[in-house]
Amino acid sequence: MKTITLAVAAMLCLAVPSMTATSQSQPGDTAYEKKSHNYAEWAKGRFSEVVTVRNAGKIIYLGGVGAEDENSAQGGVIRHLGDFGAQCRYAWDKIKRLLAKHDATVENIDKIVTYMTDVRDFAEAGKCQTEAFAGAIQPAGTVVAVSALVWPGMLLEVDVTASAPK
Repeated sequence: MKTITLAVAAMLCLAVPSMTATSQSQPGDTAYEKKSHNYAEWAKGRFSEVVTVRNAGKIIYLGGVGAEDENSAQGGVIRHLGDFGAQCRYAWDKIKRLLAKHDATVENIDKIVTYMTDVRDFAEAGKCQTEAFAGAIQPAGTVVAVSALVWPGMLLEVDVTASAPK
């Protein structure tokens, strides 16, 4: 009897939050909405500290986009060896092309994680990303310095999460 009572209590604990969450959604409020928010003065105009998305019809994940030559049949062929700026511009060009295949642009990007092998390239990475966004509001983002990336000669890799209405 004690086991049954505990099982019923556990099910009720799970059911109540899901009913509460369901009751909070507004009927008819199905329009896609994306908002960028900044709270720290120093971040304003540089990037978004918080991005909220409501009613995304499609989530797009781009994993580890870098300067790999997508026209090579062999993995790990890196373009622009030793040139961080050129690798960054190539990666962002590739990101734009990948997003376009899914009817999205940089304006649909919600979050970016940039992995780089030399933190001294941080300013160049920021300049490159700013150029890629061409005046569009930049999303939430993180930069991580790592000791190496999978392919020798690869200097940066960018993960992108984007959302679109459909």
